[in-house]
Amino acid sequence: MEKYEVVIGMEVHAELLTESKQFVGSPNLALAEPNTLVDPVTLGLPGALPVLNEKGVDLALRSVLALGCDISRHNYFERKHYFYPDLPKGYQISQREKCLGFGGFLEIELPDGTTKKIGMNDVHMEEDTGKSQHGESVGDPDSSLIDLNRAGIPLLEIVSAPDMRSVEEAEAYMTALRDILLFLEISDCKMEQGRLRFEASISLRPHGSSEYGTRVEVKNLNSMKAVRDSIKAEIARQTKILDKGEKVVQQTMLWDEASGTTQPMRSKENAHDYRYMPEPDLAPLFISDEWLERVKSEMPELPRAKRARFTGEMGLSAYDAGVLTQSPEVAKFFEKSIESTKNIKGAANWVLNELLGRVSPGEIGEIKVSPAQLGALVNLIDDGTISGKIAKEVFEAMLESGKAAAQIVEEKGLKQMSDTGELEAICRKVVENLPKIVEDYRGGKEKAFTALVGGVMKETRGKANPALVNELLKKVLG
Repeated sequence: MEKYEVVIGMEVHAELLTESKQFVGSPNLALAEPNTLVDPVTLGLPGALPVLNEKGVDLALRSVLALGCDISRHNYFERKHYFYPDLPKGYQISQREKCLGFGGFLEIELPDGTTKKIGMNDVHMEEDTGKSQHGESVGDPDSSLIDLNRAGIPLLEIVSAPDMRSVEEAEAYMTALRDILLFLEISDCKMEQGRLRFEASISLRPHGSSEYGTRVEVKNLNSMKAVRDSIKAEIARQTKILDKGEKVVQQTMLWDEASGTTQPMRSKENAHDYRYMPEPDLAPLFISDEWLERVKSEMPELPRAKRARFTGEMGLSAYDAGVLTQSPEVAKFFEKSIESTKNIKGAANWVLNELLGRVSPGEIGEIKVSPAQLGALVNLIDDGTISGKIAKEVFEAMLESGKAAAQIVEEKGLKQMSDTGELEAICRKVVENLPKIVEDYRGGKEKAFTALVGGVMKETRGKANPALVNELLKKVLG
């Protein structure tokens, strides 16, 4: 790569979180039994007319606002013609000339701590196609099956400018864009279900050149790892071609994960190949001031703004704020938990270390412990009812039973011992029983004191107030 500069652009398709499809009332449930959600509009039957899903436009507007795009107040839909079995109408309703948004940028954070702005070409709405399955995936190497449940689902396409110059920048772009789509509740971004799909366009040019090289688009990418690996493989392929003095051919490639290579799919089409024409069955779309203001007022907080609030208003570290905003579920759980406790840092530590140490972010919505219960547990530690060590035992019981922390403490007799007279007697007993350790302590070995504290905690089954134990032990030891 000393000779060439990498140029990367991204096309991102995100299925929108609507209840129904883009132009008909059929449910937006691609994972239902195959071909059970097919309707006359999706099939393009004579006389079946599309009706635009307003919620889909709302969600698309959230994305163009978040990306700082200019908004086309007057825009319309077009028919993009091509023939493939998963597109029964023979055309896809999309946008090209008048997209909903254009321009704008996405600021990404790079591993070295710097930031970079990635420009946007456009953001437009369209409908998804059906899903084709081939060969061994359907049990027959010579067969292909089509599931049209996905056809017609509202789809958002976000096209970046070719502003990325490395695999690391591409990964940062994908992460930042996915965060926006998740936190603004535009899409659930489940790549394994095809709900979020990335397509990378890669070209190489000599360092110092201002002209772009021949662009190659890579498809069939069902994970971020697949995007990273395919970009690396395509860079290597194009480098070999250019080193031989040959020309890179503009085409669409498929990522073959088994071989770790990109393989030719088809020559790249141009816009005129699709014979775009205005969609005659849908009226032009006008975005009014009132519509735009309503969408703005309903937008959830952006992830960058949330991280800034966590570090600024709440005093959390940048690292903690980053982990707490790794998913909307984690952020919501944390914010709900601090409604029940004043100890923000304590609640953050419990979410970061104990909760996420036991469940993944995607499982948080399924656990039996509520945010309010976690906040109440933090309060029991702060008021001295239980120690931090006992709290972990209580938390395990909470996850298993769903009971409140106070109830578990009462039922199991885990309340912290804070009676000075009782604890002092136990401290004296431990000192008498461990003369060698006492001798070591008085000889200057500070670790011996820790052993004495451990002896008291063992004697009290971990229920003694640690701070009080330290104080009383020093008193007993003189």
